[in-house]
Amino acid sequence: MRPRFYVMRDILALIGFLAACFAVSGLGAFATAGSVGAWYQTLAKPSFNPPDWVFGPVWTALYILIAVAGWRVWRKMGFSDHKAFAAYGGQLALNLLWSVLFFGIQQPAVAMIDLIVLWIAIAANMILFARHDRTAALLLAPYILWVGFAGVLNAAIVVLN
Repeated sequence: MRPRFYVMRDILALIGFLAACFAVSGLGAFATAGSVGAWYQTLAKPSFNPPDWVFGPVWTALYILIAVAGWRVWRKMGFSDHKAFAAYGGQLALNLLWSVLFFGIQQPAVAMIDLIVLWIAIAANMILFARHDRTAALLLAPYILWVGFAGVLNAAIVVLN
């Protein structure tokens, strides 16, 4: 059995990872709020565009998975693999940047470029995490798949508008 100190440390660290991911989510929601009910509704969208209510639950689940993935790697080795956690922070920053570019300043074409870089950053993060914890890397799989789908959706919106 693990000493109580380590259990509490692990719980607090998980809360920290969740807080970081949901801070990105909250900032993204702030950037999105002004456009989602107005400008976004005026855009022509492809037939495979999910209903608006789908995005909240999907992103909530994804941010939980992202947080748990980071936490699992941290539990094994702390922040000693600077490349792995640089990729982790980078993909979160690029994720937030997409919301700012697409919804905040209403530039879907520029946001598309960000999505491509984001997908690459997630793939790099998965590779770097897999060196330490295969499960952590696999926890990011739904995220990279969703970002791939978001890229197709974003590209369709660019073409249709």
